[in-house]
Amino acid sequence: MTNRGSMIPAFGEQEFRDLMAGVCAPVTIVTATAGGLPHGTTVSAFASLSLRPPMVTVALDRGSAVLSRITATGRFGVNVLARNQDDLALSFARRDTDRFAGVDWHFDHGLPRLDYAPGWLTCEVSDVVEGGDHLLLLGTVVHARTTPAPPLVYGYRTFGTHSAYASRPRHSIREHVAAFAR
Repeated sequence: MTNRGSMIPAFGEQEFRDLMAGVCAPVTIVTATAGGLPHGTTVSAFASLSLRPPMVTVALDRGSAVLSRITATGRFGVNVLARNQDDLALSFARRDTDRFAGVDWHFDHGLPRLDYAPGWLTCEVSDVVEGGDHLLLLGTVVHARTTPAPPLVYGYRTFGTHSAYASRPRHSIREHVAAFAR
């Protein structure tokens, strides 16, 4: 909500930050390639957008070096992290480091893919939307792979996972088939 007749919020920036800290977000590493070299950054502003066609959204700070590489090539990769990959998320969030040093990765569809990330998307930029100090990339998914794993999420300024997923009972394929046969 804004004050009447203006675009000045009726609350403080810190109040907004604190509120949004309580909204759990998936943790991903968005990647791009420039000059044959891998580039990547940790992103929690990631969401599915559409099923037909399959699309996702990624929001990146306007000053992001990865953003400039994505807009130059029109392509990006999304590595969806698992609950035990918080060190990887922190490493890719740091500035002025070789983020890929010591990380197992390979090119997949021409983009850097982290070997142990359970989710992988290859995307083509469909549109770029202005969003304050960020740009929202709308990406059409052209390739996807997943291995079920408890997801890494970020909330209240800490990493965690969805507790029910991590502790849910595991059933065999036979048990699933039998359940559907009833």
